[in-house]
Amino acid sequence: MKLTYNSSKDELAHYLFIQGDLIGDEVGPKLVEIVSDAILDGAKTFVIDLSEVRYISSSGIGLLITMLTKMRNVGGEVYLTAPSEHVKKLLIITKLNNIFTVFDSVDDFKKQA
Repeated sequence: MKLTYNSSKDELAHYLFIQGDLIGDEVGPKLVEIVSDAILDGAKTFVIDLSEVRYISSSGIGLLITMLTKMRNVGGEVYLTAPSEHVKKLLIITKLNNIFTVFDSVDDFKKQA
């Protein structure tokens, strides 16, 4: 399933909503660019909503780590929200659940922020 995305921001964070399969194809560099642009905009908090992502490849995992590294290099943080059961299992297997803070939904993130 082809990856599409949209982004937004509010007073709490910049948000990236991804739909489809996160496989690090030609869309991958554009996603990293969104994080880079957010950093230039002064962002310290970036939320990636995975509610519409059904599959993540190893390249997709690399993209998430690249985005996290970029944010942490400027003292920021990336949060993941609403992963499917399949994606949750992947985060546990790869131990990324220990690296990323994961919320059940964007609303849950906003309540904690």
